[in-house]
Amino acid sequence: MPAEQWLLVDDDQAFTQVLVRSLARQNITAAVAHNHASALAALTDSTFNRCVLDLNLAGESGLQLLPELLKQKPELEVLVLTGYGSIATAVEAIRRGAVNYLCKPVTVQQLMRGFDPVDGEPELRPAPPSVEEMEWEHIQRVLNEHDGNISATARSLNMHRRTLQRKLQKHSRWR
Repeated sequence: MPAEQWLLVDDDQAFTQVLVRSLARQNITAAVAHNHASALAALTDSTFNRCVLDLNLAGESGLQLLPELLKQKPELEVLVLTGYGSIATAVEAIRRGAVNYLCKPVTVQQLMRGFDPVDGEPELRPAPPSVEEMEWEHIQRVLNEHDGNISATARSLNMHRRTLQRKLQKHSRWR
């Protein structure tokens, strides 16, 4: 039986390198794409049956890429992976065609079960987000609505601009 072919779409190079090696030990061949354009190009060049798609690709949305991947290759199984899980994004990912939605960190076994759940095992569910993660997600959503304009975002959030800047700087150190 030939090895499975997976496409890993994630901007974290260290994560993808480790994942490629771990999948190889499971007889799974994996290619890596770090952004929208390279992911779509990779689909035209190879025959992938599964895709692990990060929700946040260096400022680009994996949710926007998901329907494009499935339009190009409808039979592709896509599992969405994120460091900031929420019920809203999980529902949206499934609505757009993902077969599952998991929160980082994950093991290779969890990824494989995300595609093929084992009978009798509970389904993998995203961990509930913390208050800080929910606040961060809301700030990012409003920031996106205002095209990255910090002053407009702060006004919309009824927050002082400097407070918003501190929150954004503090979070960038977490990552």
